[in-house]
Amino acid sequence: MKTKLTLVAMSAIVLLAACGKKDDTIKIGHVGPTSGANAHLGKDNELGARMAIDELNAKEFKIGDKVVKFSLAAEDDASDPKQGTAAAQKLVDAKVNGVIGHLNSGTSIPASKIYSDAGIPQISPSSTNPKLTRQGFKTTFRVVADDVHLGGTLGRYAVDTLKGKSIAVIDDRTAYGQGVAEEFEKAVQAKGGKMAAHEFTTDKSTDFMAILTKIKATNPDVLFFGGMDAVGGPMLKQAKQLGLKVKFLGGDGICTNELPKLAADGLEDGQVICAEAGGVEGEQKAGMDKFAADFKTKNNVEVKLYAPYVYDAVMVMADAMQKAGSSDPAKYLPVLAKTEGYKGVTGTISFDEKGDIKNGALTLYTFKAGKREQIAVVR
Repeated sequence: MKTKLTLVAMSAIVLLAACGKKDDTIKIGHVGPTSGANAHLGKDNELGARMAIDELNAKEFKIGDKVVKFSLAAEDDASDPKQGTAAAQKLVDAKVNGVIGHLNSGTSIPASKIYSDAGIPQISPSSTNPKLTRQGFKTTFRVVADDVHLGGTLGRYAVDTLKGKSIAVIDDRTAYGQGVAEEFEKAVQAKGGKMAAHEFTTDKSTDFMAILTKIKATNPDVLFFGGMDAVGGPMLKQAKQLGLKVKFLGGDGICTNELPKLAADGLEDGQVICAEAGGVEGEQKAGMDKFAADFKTKNNVEVKLYAPYVYDAVMVMADAMQKAGSSDPAKYLPVLAKTEGYKGVTGTISFDEKGDIKNGALTLYTFKAGKREQIAVVR
């Protein structure tokens, strides 16, 4: 009897100790589309996050005088706003210490209120719609320039550099596509350029013959598309089939290494001009090149687009925790907001009062022989 009681008592002590034991792992949430048309970009983002987490753990990262461990809680939003808010709530319920994401503005914006209400910092590596950081949320940040800069730069380029006489626009009606198209159009009109047409599609469409035929009738020399590569590639292919000869412009959504595959024979050398939010030059280029090489070695795939920005977002968040001496969102959030001069692989990161990156760069690219080729870095 005594033995049985002793065993029961010991079991109770072990159980109480286990229940009372605190999990010291710092949970970083990541949300992106790992299914659906943008899955190649979402998976690229997730690999960038895992690379940062693995590096932090390998170097025995300290917060205060204690070595901490990081883990990644990855969720799929399929670029769908409803699924995005469900993923956000799941991460909040899991009590993550911070969130990197989402990829798309259309999912980042509705999710940002959920993170704000929970007091959890969110850094988007790729959402460019201006609204994201203009809602007054103290928890929302991004490490790329917004659509005002991106769309505006491309609009001015269309008039000043390409000398476009008749300019058409198609957007996919998403928060990103519509936002960047509107900023492009504003810049064209401010420069005195002529807008020939503005048509609409969706981010799931595959047949563009009707709208391209309407656009062809206006005889444009420049066509801007606000949307992602999964739609832009087939659109280019169908434009060629119709004999629509235009310079094809777009934002970072089409500025991917996948575009030539998606467009097949519809992509001609120098036809596409796109802008990616972010960019490095000079001595900073060596860091980005090293990241790309390390990424390929680790994952056996090339960087698609945003992986280095995701990597930097994780590292900036961890740096703020280290400086604050705490992974508690309430304690490190004020430090994160004051991030100034952080040297990342994507360039120097500093946040303004809205959570936007200061002096954000853009990189203009074209495609030749099926490969992306840099034109210039602009600010």
